[in-house]
Amino acid sequence: MNSDSVDRPPEAQWDILGAGFHESGLLERHAPKYCDSGTWWGGVLDVEGLARHSAGLVGQSVAELTAGRCRLRSTPAQLAAGFESFRHLRVAGRKVQAFAPLSGFFPTADGWIRTHANYPHHERALLDAMRARTPEQLPGLLAQAGSLEAQERIVSAGGVAAAVRSRRQWLQSPEGQAAAAGPWAQFELHGIREAGAWQFRPEAKLPLAGLKILDFTRVIAGPTASRTLAALGAQVLRVDGPRHAELPDQHIDTGFGKRSTRLDLAAVRGLAAAHGLLAQADAVILGYRPGALDALGLSAELVRERYPQLVIAQLCAWGFAGPWASRRGFDSIVQAATGIADAYRSPEGNPGALPVQGLDYAAGYGIAAAVIALLRARRELHSTGTVRISLARTAQALFEFGGPSAPELALGIPRVSRRTSGYGMLDYALPPFELNGVQLDYPHSPTRYGADEPVWT
Repeated sequence: MNSDSVDRPPEAQWDILGAGFHESGLLERHAPKYCDSGTWWGGVLDVEGLARHSAGLVGQSVAELTAGRCRLRSTPAQLAAGFESFRHLRVAGRKVQAFAPLSGFFPTADGWIRTHANYPHHERALLDAMRARTPEQLPGLLAQAGSLEAQERIVSAGGVAAAVRSRRQWLQSPEGQAAAAGPWAQFELHGIREAGAWQFRPEAKLPLAGLKILDFTRVIAGPTASRTLAALGAQVLRVDGPRHAELPDQHIDTGFGKRSTRLDLAAVRGLAAAHGLLAQADAVILGYRPGALDALGLSAELVRERYPQLVIAQLCAWGFAGPWASRRGFDSIVQAATGIADAYRSPEGNPGALPVQGLDYAAGYGIAAAVIALLRARRELHSTGTVRISLARTAQALFEFGGPSAPELALGIPRVSRRTSGYGMLDYALPPFELNGVQLDYPHSPTRYGADEPVWT
């Protein structure tokens, strides 16, 4: 096991993810009972612990928001399904595709590299960077290049890739040291004059009924956060740009309970519509790379200045400081760079991966918990602010959890459901939450991508 990966007692594990919440006075420092312990995925790192504690923070934040009236619990089977919902999804009876053919590990002249080419524009950038005229040429060209050389060529071309590094190599790099700094959830708070219009209503069926969430995120982590908030009663509107549409299966998986619209933020009309939505929203989740929205006046700092009562959550791949802060990244790519792929090598020496996209889902549940905790602070403490969580810092937390220590557990069958949608019949796993003993479901199926009006209903 690596030097920063040691076995810890369960009570100490809560501080690995909860320290930022506790230090900011947003949550009490205790370990709520959310889900029974157990090991079911296997592997050298405690992914189950990461799952229990990140989702458990959602439970704790809801309990404290509602003064104990609403309590969330889960079973290992439902929690596991919440971290691999993609595997349970069927669209009109069809299994969904997780990774494109050019997304994966490739040997290089001095090691390995992991690429991400699920999106067509990233596939084009990958092929152009390596001067591959066809996809079939790519493995041979990568085999002739050094892993770091290929990584930088691909990134410079607008693609996404990372050389496979050991944990020690990552921690010794400037980007690794920057990404590891600070607590997992990093808060910045400020006082406000008014508490805001929304508040928890004890008579409502769901704890977040009436809450308005604006979702500027893609892929898994951010959409998982907003999907979780939707399951708890929030009204969620996802906003995408006119270029680079989300992958259909990805949109369906994370789109339950939400509406979806498209706005051109570079156009006057689109930007005005975004500000109209922000003016009425309670929280916004931003998943763009740091600096990507600055030119449009939608940086977190400018949004906070214009809408001081708004809760702001930010997600990124590599952290918000350091040489890689503005670099593109996905869960699989972060695993390759931070030492996870190296830790999960096969007996033959090939790099491996976590059994689930654990960094994405844990970050998503952490963002959901932080939004709820900040809403409580807005009402009770007349204070709100910004939270930041990155995938690279989540990898750091996973290593801090150490190896699995709970006994092996045979998972039962998770609760699933079926409903109609504009995409056909959907079979899907229910959320990993029981509310006061009753299994939660999403309020509605995913709406058609980008088809909704940019208004609050």
